[in-house]
Amino acid sequence: MTDVLVFSGTADGRAVARYLHSRGVPVHVRVATEYGAVVMEEDGVDVQVGSCGGAEGIARVIRDCGYGLVVDATHPYARRISEHIREGCSEAGVECIRLVRDGGCAPDDIVEVPSVKDAVEFLKGTEGNVLVSTGSNELHLYTEIPDYRERLTARVLSTGESMGKAVSLGFEGSHLIAAQGPFTEEENLAALRRAGARWLVTKDSGTIGGFEEKVRAARRAGAKIVLISRPAESGHDYGEVVRMLDDRLGLDHTDAETPSEERRRVALVGIGMGPGDMTQRAAARVAGCGLVIGAKRMVESIDTSSKEVLVEYRADAIRGYLDSHPQFTDAAVLLSGDTGFYSGATKLLQALDPEEYEVDVECGISSLVYFASKLGDTWSDAYVTSAHGRDANIVGLANTHAKVFTLLSGEDTVHAMCSQLSEYGMDVEVAIGQDFGYPSERIVRGSPDELLAHSFGDLCVAMIYNGSPDRRNPVGIPDEEFVRGDAPMTKSEVRALSVAKLKLCDDSVVYDVGAGTGSVSIEMALTAVNGRVYAIEKEDAAADLIEINKRRFKTPNLEIVRGLAPEAMADLPSPTHAFIGGSSGNLKQIVQCLLDKNPDVRIVINSVTIETIAETAQVIRDLGLVEEDIINVTVARSKKLGSYHLMFGQNPVYIAVVRGR
Repeated sequence: MTDVLVFSGTADGRAVARYLHSRGVPVHVRVATEYGAVVMEEDGVDVQVGSCGGAEGIARVIRDCGYGLVVDATHPYARRISEHIREGCSEAGVECIRLVRDGGCAPDDIVEVPSVKDAVEFLKGTEGNVLVSTGSNELHLYTEIPDYRERLTARVLSTGESMGKAVSLGFEGSHLIAAQGPFTEEENLAALRRAGARWLVTKDSGTIGGFEEKVRAARRAGAKIVLISRPAESGHDYGEVVRMLDDRLGLDHTDAETPSEERRRVALVGIGMGPGDMTQRAAARVAGCGLVIGAKRMVESIDTSSKEVLVEYRADAIRGYLDSHPQFTDAAVLLSGDTGFYSGATKLLQALDPEEYEVDVECGISSLVYFASKLGDTWSDAYVTSAHGRDANIVGLANTHAKVFTLLSGEDTVHAMCSQLSEYGMDVEVAIGQDFGYPSERIVRGSPDELLAHSFGDLCVAMIYNGSPDRRNPVGIPDEEFVRGDAPMTKSEVRALSVAKLKLCDDSVVYDVGAGTGSVSIEMALTAVNGRVYAIEKEDAAADLIEINKRRFKTPNLEIVRGLAPEAMADLPSPTHAFIGGSSGNLKQIVQCLLDKNPDVRIVINSVTIETIAETAQVIRDLGLVEEDIINVTVARSKKLGSYHLMFGQNPVYIAVVRGR
C-alpha cells in the first residue's frame, strides 16, 4: 500500500494521521516541535521533528522514502513551509493535498492588517500597552515600536527556543508569558489584565486554536484587537481530504462515513468531585474517546495527553464545534459531579440532535451524596436546591424545612448566604464544604455569624439545619400576626380565597398592585417560595410596613416597589400572575400593562365598592379578557357577649378571576 507523508501543524492534521493509521495505511508525520511529536507518538504514528530542509530537502525525503502521497496540514500562517511542501512535491512528482483549517468568526470591530509588519506600523501610532500573541518567529519586528520594552508583553510557547528568542530581544520579567495554547477565555483575560493591555495582536487561529476565546476576552478586558489576516489559500476541509485519501488509496468509503450518514458518539460524563473521583465506567468511556471537552478545571483533572482537547462548557458552543469538526467521531464532555444534579447535561441533551449524535450519559458522584457521607448524615430528607449561578430563596426554604442542601459558588456566595440568614434572624446551624476532591477540601460548621469570620474556596456547598422549621400552611395567616399600622389590609378569609384563586406555582412571578401592609404579598411569597413577588405600593408609610412584615415572615423573595402603578411596573420582569387590591383609578392601564408583559397572565382583582366592580366589568369587556369567575364574599366573625356569641359581618368583597387568553 502507498506510504503517505503528512506535514502536521494542526489538530486536523493529527486527525488525518490517526485516521490513516487506523485504516492500516503506512503513514509518516513531520512536525515542527517536540511537543507535536510527543502527542503524535502517543497515537502510535511514526513521527519526526523538522521540515526536511526546504523544497529540495522535502523532494529528497519523498524520493528516498518512496512516499506516494503528501498531505499538507500545516498551520494556515506557515506560508513558507506550505510553499516548500508544494514545490518539493512538484519536483518529486507526487500529489500534494492541502488541508485547510477552518477560520474563526472574526468580529466587525477589529483592526485587520495583512502582516506583522503592518501591525507594527499601526501600533506605532497608538497609545497603551499591547499583548502580542503572534509567536516568537516574528517577534523581532515589534522592537521597532518606541518604548516596546515598557509597552509590549509577549506570549510565546514554553520552549527553550521560543523563550530564548524573546529574552534576547528584551522581553523578560512581567513582559514575557511562556505557555502552551490554545487558551481559554479566562486565561486570555488574565493575560490581558496582567499586561494592562489596550491592544491584543493575534492571528486567526481558527475555532480549535481558540480565536473566539481571544475575541471574547479582549472585549471583556476593554482591549481592541489587531488581527493579522489569514493568507488566501485554496485547499480542502477535513471531510474532503478524507474522501480524497480514500479514493487515492483505494479504501472502502463505507468505513469512512461522515456524521451525516452515521451518528457520531458523544458521552456526557460526570467526573465526580475532583481528580480521581470518576467511576470505572466513566473513566473507561473517556479513555476510549478521541476528543475531550470541558471547563479548564475538569480537563486538567484527567490525563488528556493522547487526546484532542476543547476547553469549553457552553452547550451551543460545544454543539457548534462538533458540527463543524466531523473528524471527531467519539467525544466525551466532562461535567462536574453527577450528570443529573444541576448539570450542564440538561442543555447538552437538548442541543445535540439525536439523528446526528448518539449521546450516552455516564453518571458521577454528586456533591450532595459526597457531602452527606462526610457529614455522617442522610440526604434523602433534605430539600435540595442550588444558588450556584442562580437565585435561590435560601432563607425561605431554611425557614420551612429541617434540612436544606444547596450548591454555592465561592466565598462571596457563602458569605452572602450567611449574611442573609443572620439578617432574617434565622436560628440555624450551617455546614459548609469546600473544594471536594482537592487538597484544599474541608468542612466547617457553625452559626451564620460564626461562618462569616471564615474564608472559603472557589467551590462550596452547604447543609442548613433548622431545629424548629415553620410547618404552617402559608395561606390564611391570622390578621393579628401582621404589623398593620394605619394601612388597609385584606382580611385573612378573603386573602386565603384570593391567593387560592390565583393558582400560584412554586416558581411564579407575581405582582401585588396596591399592596397595603403586604399581607397578600407575604402569603404569595410563602406559596411561591422559589419564585418572586413584587409588592407595588404608592404610600411610603405602607411600604415601610411591608419591609417590617417581610422580615417578620422571612420572605426575601418579596421585593417592595415604591410608586404608582402602572408606571412603577415598567421595569419589572414579566409576571405569571397578578393580584390587584388597589388601582387608584388606573385599573385599565394596569391590566393593559400586565397583558403587554405577558398575554397569558392570570389576574385576581378585588373590589369593595360597587363602582370598582363596575370598572372591573368594563375592563373585562374593553380588553377582551377571559372571565373565569366573579364571586362575592361576605364574612361574619363571632364576638362573645356574656354567655352568647354574636356574628358581626365584614364588608362584602368582589373577587374577579380573569386571564389574558
